[in-house]
Amino acid sequence: MEPTTAPTKPQFSPAAQAEIKRLLTHYPEDRSKSALLPILHIAQAEFGGWVSPEVQDLVAETLNIKPIEVYEVATFYTQYNLKPVGKHVLEICRTGPCMLRGSDELTEHLERITGAKVGGTSPDGTFTLKEVECLAACGFAPIVQVREKYYEQLDTPEAVDAMLNELKSLLHRPILPWEENSTLPNSLKNY
Repeated sequence: MEPTTAPTKPQFSPAAQAEIKRLLTHYPEDRSKSALLPILHIAQAEFGGWVSPEVQDLVAETLNIKPIEVYEVATFYTQYNLKPVGKHVLEICRTGPCMLRGSDELTEHLERITGAKVGGTSPDGTFTLKEVECLAACGFAPIVQVREKYYEQLDTPEAVDAMLNELKSLLHRPILPWEENSTLPNSLKNY
């Protein structure tokens, strides 16, 4: 029989721990749960772009709240990924103004050229396609959000190709604000 090793419990990096500590200073001690959304963002960035149940448990432990309180929030908001995702998550706006300007065609085009279906990841692991509600940029429709960046007026194949080429050219994910003065572990450098 082969020896089994227990899975390692996720831990925040020292830089993320420092950022969480800084965030918690913005809330009264008895209201630390108020920091749940930004801490889930940190967790998602730290652990490969998604929040597994184990990572959600870590967030609950960090905030000294019940795990179900984290699960309720993580499953409610579309900005949190509950399964592994590609290097780039393309959030496609699907509300009225974007639909009128061609978001359905944009989605079909992205599915064809990336090989990913909405809710799934491309075979090469580069792109995950996700439909989301209003991104509040109706005047620039159709629009896709990738992390904090908006790609606007994606109503031509050239505009879509330019977005995908820009994303493909990124060797690593962007450095997050709390990581600027720290060393990233190798596991995070290429997600």
